[in-house]
Amino acid sequence: MPRGLFITLEGLDGSGKTTQIKRLAAWLGKRIPPGNLVLTRQPGGTPTGDAIRALLLDSRSTGLVPMAEMALMFADRAQAIAEVIQPALDQGKIVLCDRFTDSTEAYQGGGRQLGSAPVLAMHRLICNDLQPDLTLLLLPALESSLERARRRNQRVEAQTGHDENRFELEQDAFYARVWEKYREIALREPARVVLIEGDLPIGEVSEQIVAAVAALLLRTGEPQS
Repeated sequence: MPRGLFITLEGLDGSGKTTQIKRLAAWLGKRIPPGNLVLTRQPGGTPTGDAIRALLLDSRSTGLVPMAEMALMFADRAQAIAEVIQPALDQGKIVLCDRFTDSTEAYQGGGRQLGSAPVLAMHRLICNDLQPDLTLLLLPALESSLERARRRNQRVEAQTGHDENRFELEQDAFYARVWEKYREIALREPARVVLIEGDLPIGEVSEQIVAAVAALLLRTGEPQS
């Protein structure tokens, strides 16, 4: 059985990933056989990953040093690959994942200033160097992304009691480094990463995403219903 396709969405919180993943999943659901699409996220997506996510994103998790933070991200990723991603790919399915190692390179490598080298070394060791077939990177203006993310997380906490504000408490300089590292990744790997930059309407972003995914399906001969 041919290996499935691994598609990731990346970007700052507030970049519109959640909306675009839903739109892309709906588009794919009409074009591939039923049951052939797996949606997941990082951190999270497994019981172990959800516990790690709660620790990593809770604003009460103070004193977590950058290397420990990166190690937890990769612990979550190793579990997700073993439990969700690799089995689905082995079954020929399409895996659509909200964040992968590019996030760790951007947030811990860039934001925390650990650099790209240790992140990529950990990826080779922990993830057996598993690479997405396509990465869709949403990179609107930094200021608008931060405003949306902070507003959304405050709303979610008020509605559900779930606190995922730890990263949103960082200063703007941290996010400027994350933004720049994301752009560096896109420039370094243009064959894999499709960069969608600027404050574009939701529909226009969706059109660019669909075009990139349609080209991948055509190129790989993925079965379509």
